[in-house]
Amino acid sequence: MRSSQPARTARFSGAALALSLGLALAGCGGIPTNRSMYSVHQPVVEKVNYTLDLTTGGSGLAYGEQGRLAGWFDAMGLKYGDKVYVDDPAGNAAAHSAIEAVASRYGILIGDDAPATAGYVTPGTARVVIVRSKASVPGCPDWSSKSDFNPNNGLSSNFGCATNSNLAAMVANPEDLLRGADSTGSTVTMSSNKAIDAYREAKPTGNGNTVSATNSKSN
Repeated sequence: MRSSQPARTARFSGAALALSLGLALAGCGGIPTNRSMYSVHQPVVEKVNYTLDLTTGGSGLAYGEQGRLAGWFDAMGLKYGDKVYVDDPAGNAAAHSAIEAVASRYGILIGDDAPATAGYVTPGTARVVIVRSKASVPGCPDWSSKSDFNPNNGLSSNFGCATNSNLAAMVANPEDLLRGADSTGSTVTMSSNKAIDAYREAKPTGNGNTVSATNSKSN
């Protein structure tokens, strides 16, 4: 009778080899492949439209509608970065001025070319549209590249997540992440010039660089 020990040894060696190869391949899972200096996770800006229909009249807005609009702005937390539009097919200039007066209390100007919204504006009403942008970084944090084996000298999958997430959370106007600030800076320039002019036009405090003489009397 022949012994089956060599067959069992061969099967055991094959299983051990397969297991070792599997562990090696598992250890190589999630190898970093990003060899650039840029994060694969970048901020994404989303826009959401909020609408409120107001009743208009010959003199502008109907009675109480300005107060309802102000209450809506308060509830929405209208802030810098939000854009406000008026969609009024009738072109009621008085109603537009009344809405603009309320928005100006929050430091917001009425924009041109209101975006398309669901439904239609019924006659005798004007639709106020708030366009709010939100920035976020999808997929962060990302610890998918867990392998220490890095033959490509690539960046971690989580590279840039902290910086970009903080930037998206702190930016005052998320649209600045898309095209930069579009302000001309004229207001800042005018304000700084006022301070400079006030400094230059101020009278010297040193009495013309002369020192006044004082006499002290001793008793």
